[in-house]
Amino acid sequence: MRLIGMDIGTTSICGVAIDKESGECLGTCTKNSDAFLDTPHPFEKIQDTEKIILLAKSILDELITCDTVSIGVTGQMHGIVYLDAEGKAISPLYTWQDKRADEPYGNTTYARHLGIFAGYGCASDFYNREHGIRPARAVSFCTIHDYFVMCLIGRKSPLIHTTNAASFGLFDPATMTFDYDYTPDVTGNYTIAGAYRNIPVSVAIGDNQASVLSTLTREDALLLNFGTGSQVSLISDEKISGENIECRPYFEGKYLAVGSALCGGRAYSLLCDFYRTVLREVVDITKEEVYNIMERFLSRRDAPLTVDTRFDGTRENSTLRGKIDGISTENLTPSALTRGVLYGMVEELYSMYLTMKSERTFAVASGNAIRKNPTLLAIAGERFGMSVAIPRHLEEGAYGAALFGALCAGWFPTMREAQKRIHFN
Repeated sequence: MRLIGMDIGTTSICGVAIDKESGECLGTCTKNSDAFLDTPHPFEKIQDTEKIILLAKSILDELITCDTVSIGVTGQMHGIVYLDAEGKAISPLYTWQDKRADEPYGNTTYARHLGIFAGYGCASDFYNREHGIRPARAVSFCTIHDYFVMCLIGRKSPLIHTTNAASFGLFDPATMTFDYDYTPDVTGNYTIAGAYRNIPVSVAIGDNQASVLSTLTREDALLLNFGTGSQVSLISDEKISGENIECRPYFEGKYLAVGSALCGGRAYSLLCDFYRTVLREVVDITKEEVYNIMERFLSRRDAPLTVDTRFDGTRENSTLRGKIDGISTENLTPSALTRGVLYGMVEELYSMYLTMKSERTFAVASGNAIRKNPTLLAIAGERFGMSVAIPRHLEEGAYGAALFGALCAGWFPTMREAQKRIHFN
């Protein structure tokens, strides 16, 4: 039997099909969404909703076979799509990278006025309301993956899992309500939302929680994820708080302590873009070719420069910027700079881990940025002082969504039973 998981990410959309018994991958389809829209404001990061949904549907249809028994869905949290009374999207996707709520509001910002972060759904909505941007016909909003589920099953209003509800900000998991003018249907259970082509479709879940579900098979471990952004996550029975730390709902009454870096793998991508800009003054060169050159830089093992990779600030302070320190006449080399960026990416997550004050002894790494870069993997293990395993399956978010969908459909009695399908390299 085939379990399908869909992950609607920031830059790409991925679908995986896995075997119910072995957990082995039966098929994968990943496509660049190319959905960002040009805007007149530098703080705007919005995407074409319809383009995303059409591409996601085409990927799902490509993976479905006659033995498919469940579909799970995850995607980029925090962002919102506005819906009309018929459940149709009437706006672009305001993504988690959107900074409109960091604009001045009185003597503070829109986000700080609410006590949450820019990019969170309630903060983006508040800005839009104040500026008259919220569509007149809007009756609700939801994440892009919530909306994808609605499109699949024909639902006219969103059913939102707590993992997504919390990502909007101002949500209380204890009461399942918002301290904001927003009252969707919310569930924290393993819930089937409906069916697509007679296949059960689960309620959508947050991509952070989906990745943790498909990687942390033991609770003395932590997850290091390097995607466009990056996160350090660990499961806890109790709420954990700290600077730049969020405590998100997980499953079965547990919590997920998360430290998020806004740049993450994007920091390395920015360095690649910098090198490519210089090289293209001499020769036409692709980004992939530049990454290969950067790998050769790393093989030289120069002592790294000290690089702060908070190039886009933090959620607590969007005005912070990165820096490069310790430059001398001997160490201003591409090798030292490239290695320094990797150390900076890891250091930002390590400082958040220390803030959690919840010691772990084992780590799991996920995301293409660390899978494709053995130097980054080695640096992470060295800095955290523990062995770091990588799951055998790729696309951790989609894989976790597939397991969640199967749990909702009743194919596994417990999460632990579902996680027995997970294997590590």
